[in-house]
Amino acid sequence: MRHDAAEAAMSSVKSSISPALQADVSQLKIGFIGAGNMAFGIAQGIISSGKVPPSNIIISAPSTNNLPRFQERGVCVTHSNDEVVDRSRLVFLAVKPHLIPNVLNGISGNVTQEHVIVSMAAGITLETLEELLPAGTRVIRIMPNLPCMLLEGALLLACGSCAGQEEESLLKTLLGPCGLVEAGPEPWIDAHVGLSGSGVAFVYVFAEALADGAVKMGMPSALARRIAAQTILGAGVLLRDSGKFPAELKAEVCTPGGTTIHGIHALEKGGFRAATMGAVEAATERARELGKK
Repeated sequence: MRHDAAEAAMSSVKSSISPALQADVSQLKIGFIGAGNMAFGIAQGIISSGKVPPSNIIISAPSTNNLPRFQERGVCVTHSNDEVVDRSRLVFLAVKPHLIPNVLNGISGNVTQEHVIVSMAAGITLETLEELLPAGTRVIRIMPNLPCMLLEGALLLACGSCAGQEEESLLKTLLGPCGLVEAGPEPWIDAHVGLSGSGVAFVYVFAEALADGAVKMGMPSALARRIAAQTILGAGVLLRDSGKFPAELKAEVCTPGGTTIHGIHALEKGGFRAATMGAVEAATERARELGKK
């Protein structure tokens, strides 16, 4: 159960605008707990937007291994999670799911009504996050994917009971440079893990198979890998920017009796669609399982 006081606090929190969020975004203080690839990608997006100077961002990690790349971009670093919370108003939790309880137990005493806590941990529900934080804390779940590191990510966010349109708009403004940013109900987050978080790896498997097929037909491996990568990149950009459905673009490539339709037939015989749908389903179910632990 959530804190008993959460219901009472919710209306007052939503009706009051935090001074930190009301102010110019350029003055916003942002913190990251965890210094992995997702934190790096999100931080890069925020910095590249030009809306927040790097000096307004601080990041913590138990070791120094991943900190130099943040320092090179002018981001403050520390080993203290408490320092991150004390010096920030928007705090991203960028640690592994199993570490979330310990991290939140450690910082909860420093979290105030002015903070917005954003979790990137797969499977950790908004309810769990709110239970581990002071009543009335504004909590958001966001799920990025690996291409955020290149500012070509796909991110989905869901707001907790005490967060609303103001916080959602703030995150969309800050994270827009990271790629596509969408919002929706929390159940969609796990599906997004399967579709986009894990889906990146599924695309890599497909790229590897494409290149292997060309190698089988006599093409040098290095060349096959480069062409496979460019093929997937070009197809993705066309799908994103053309406004057409995948089936429409597929039809434009498939001439009657041509090479492509013969290849599509081979994919269908191999159960390609069913296997892909099954992979998304399996990854989604695993995300749900993580949330129950």
